[in-house]
Amino acid sequence: MSVYFKKGKGWRFDFTMNGVRHTQAWYETKTKARQAAAERRKEVLEPPTKVETATDMDFLELVNKRLDHVQAHNSEQHYAEYRSRAKRWIEYWGSLKCSQIMPQIIEDFVLERRKVSNHTANKELTCLRATFNFGKKKRWLMSNPTEELEFLPEEKKRRYVPSSEDIEKLIAVAGTDTQDYLVVMRDTLARSIEINRLTWNDVDCRERSVTLYTRKKKGGHLTPRTVPMTERVYQILFRRFTKRDPTKPWIFWHRYWSRKARKWVEGPYKERKRIMTTLCAKAGVPYFRFHPLRHSGASVMERNNVPVSSIQKLLGHESRLTTEIYLHSLGESEKEAMAIFERASQKFTHRFTHSSEYIN
Repeated sequence: MSVYFKKGKGWRFDFTMNGVRHTQAWYETKTKARQAAAERRKEVLEPPTKVETATDMDFLELVNKRLDHVQAHNSEQHYAEYRSRAKRWIEYWGSLKCSQIMPQIIEDFVLERRKVSNHTANKELTCLRATFNFGKKKRWLMSNPTEELEFLPEEKKRRYVPSSEDIEKLIAVAGTDTQDYLVVMRDTLARSIEINRLTWNDVDCRERSVTLYTRKKKGGHLTPRTVPMTERVYQILFRRFTKRDPTKPWIFWHRYWSRKARKWVEGPYKERKRIMTTLCAKAGVPYFRFHPLRHSGASVMERNNVPVSSIQKLLGHESRLTTEIYLHSLGESEKEAMAIFERASQKFTHRFTHSSEYIN
């Protein structure tokens, strides 16, 4: 390696490595020239890894890769919902490159879905945004055409939460197997998918507890939480255990025709939404689905002064803010605040009335 000085210009390095000449000028000092030469030599010996970033791909390929990711990291229900939307997208843009799907194209699609409801349109936009962001994160795409699009305004309605009386009416008109299913779900504050995947290995009769698994946590990991049994749940599980089929690991399972396998198969439930329509009508109560059972149970606990932190653990929430969404009862603090307002208002009204009488 050679470092030399040229009057009026400065210092320069000049060396040859692997038959290639490397030179650079002009540096203020000899030290700087030596440092630059050392850095260039290091670059030649250890070239930086080149990260190639794609700029485009078929939209169909992106959707399929995203589907594989959702299936691996999220619940079956989330995967089914995403797949349903993906089929609709492919009908529109299945032959296009991602770069050909412009913001205006997506906005027109979202506005078309608005005919169903603003909530439906916003769900489409949310999933599309997640799909394109997935492509950017994987370095397959440079941009996300949904970034500048805004969500449509929604009319937020108060969630219907069935009373304990209505829930008991519904359970009473169900068959024995469905009664067991509903009671275990209600008394554990579980999600329906958690009850569907429940196995006998998740039941601890000695400790009187059940372990529920959810993929609602960040990252899609299957995370357990242990919930104590009520006496009613204990009696149901004890009875079902004594009558169980030893070849079936699931607590709740059924025999059904598989269109994919083209034969009758036995396995756990994936969903049982339709049964609630029939049961609600039969019981003469407003229609509700499985999830409001969690809201109802949380509200009952709050009314009976159970700490929010305990309710949060039983529901399996990471955030207290999420738990507070489930608490629909009117708290004592709100009632006391309104009582104070009422007393203050009455005093003002009383003074105003007497003053008016005096003036008259």
